[in-house]
Amino acid sequence: MSVLRGLVALIAAISLPFAAVAAEGSAKPGKRKAAASVKVSSVKAKSARSKRIRTVAYVPARPSFGQIAGLHGTADPLELKSSVALVMDQDTNEVLFSKNPQAVLPIASLTKLMTAVVVTDAQLPLDETLTITQDDVDTEKGSRSRLTVGTQLTRLEMLHLALMSSENRAAHALGRHYPGGLDAFVAAMNRKAAELGMADTRYVEPTGLSSRNQSSAHDLAQLVKEASTRPLISELSTSPEFEVMVGRRVQAFHTTNGLVRSPEWEIGVQKTGYISEAGRCLVMQAKLAGRKLIMVFLDSAGKYSRIGDAERVRRWVNQLAPAPAVVPATLAHEGPKLTS
Repeated sequence: MSVLRGLVALIAAISLPFAAVAAEGSAKPGKRKAAASVKVSSVKAKSARSKRIRTVAYVPARPSFGQIAGLHGTADPLELKSSVALVMDQDTNEVLFSKNPQAVLPIASLTKLMTAVVVTDAQLPLDETLTITQDDVDTEKGSRSRLTVGTQLTRLEMLHLALMSSENRAAHALGRHYPGGLDAFVAAMNRKAAELGMADTRYVEPTGLSSRNQSSAHDLAQLVKEASTRPLISELSTSPEFEVMVGRRVQAFHTTNGLVRSPEWEIGVQKTGYISEAGRCLVMQAKLAGRKLIMVFLDSAGKYSRIGDAERVRRWVNQLAPAPAVVPATLAHEGPKLTS
């Protein structure tokens, strides 16, 4: 049997180059052997590439919790790509728009907004130096970070990076350096949620990498409302960029929300989030048509769809706003009437 296998292999090896030479047709005799060799290598390379492409093509995307629950099938008049949305007047609590507001879903890095609230509540020294350690490295999702182990930044700098550029290691370090450690910090997060009436909310860690951090649109609106009362959170979350010293190099970090740079938006507080279980998420407090509005978008499908949804809401709100009163020209230039 082994002799037969060897003979078959030998015949195949001999016949393949001859077949390649025949296919070349007009190739010169002196170059046929080289051409055949190149052709065989090319065929093998293409075959290997096609196998890799087929392997990638058939890997299914992990569905979000909202997709599994069928929330993306819900139609809405604004045709939003987010499966959950809420627009609320901050001052009156009037709900202008809602879509699947009862859904409780993973909230990804929206978690960091509560992390910031707990840190500011604790009134810990913002100039205290914190160190990134191996404990802050993400072992759940394997996400990357430019804050290498050993990086030392102040608590204020860590908070800035956690809110503006959603740095997971910074958020984790903030929780780990809380009095009593990480467990005490998570307990404080859940206590604050209960205090704010966020009955649908649960936190298990301070970054949002865990899909067990979950909330609803109404609860997150309450969180945004609370965060907007903290000037420090407003300032840091809406910062477009920030530079810090990482090791011996200055590293530039940027916002994860491009709307911060848009002249058409006046944003007071914002936070983005993404893990596969949560989809693309965004919460904001912004001034539109003279009103302070809180917007929540959860489980948006597509990299830029949450931004597109926010723009759809902005245009819709501006259309709802009453036209400014027209003052007659004769009255507009009259000064105050004097009485004798």
